[in-house]
Amino acid sequence: MTLAPPIELEEPRSTREQVLDAAERLFAERGFAGVSMRDIVAETALKNQASLYHHFRNKRALYEAVLARGVEAIMALVPERGSGTRSDVNRNVDRTLDYLSQHPHLARLIQRAALDDSRYMRRALGSILRPLYSQSRRALAGQEEAWAQDELPHLAAGLYLLIFGYFANAELIGSIVGADALSPEAVERQRRFLKAAVARLLGVRPNGE
Repeated sequence: MTLAPPIELEEPRSTREQVLDAAERLFAERGFAGVSMRDIVAETALKNQASLYHHFRNKRALYEAVLARGVEAIMALVPERGSGTRSDVNRNVDRTLDYLSQHPHLARLIQRAALDDSRYMRRALGSILRPLYSQSRRALAGQEEAWAQDELPHLAAGLYLLIFGYFANAELIGSIVGADALSPEAVERQRRFLKAAVARLLGVRPNGE
């Protein structure tokens, strides 16, 4: 008799991860000032605010942890150096879109933080995003033939806005086109567009496998 393969059960997320998930969504929806620690506790299995302070000393520390978690995950997806092949472009787009689809609040969270009037918030966001920008610039090494050296920062910024901007403004896009911009079908259309757009921006030909 053939035994059925064992069922793999998904490991329960730690309390800390659950707090970060709830905080990511709330901060993305309301901004830093619009969310209290009590709001975050209400979205988790924690019994009270004291339990939350066991994991994060204050709201700023929690906010920075939420941003850092998202940015570090994206950094892990950015190649150290682009190979210039279409298959690599497609693979990198797939990995990034898969992550953003699983964390649809991240792009909006970063956008909200960038618009925050707080000097502290801008400074914190800059220190968290700067390593991602540096790694993205390294990944664009070799693009000097298609783009001038002083254009590369604009290319990096443009690629960021092209990919992250869709998720950050999904609600606006949805209201304009009259459909859910984050539905599986809409994300797949955006995926196909991004693969073509990024390849063209990087000067990769369709047969450049």
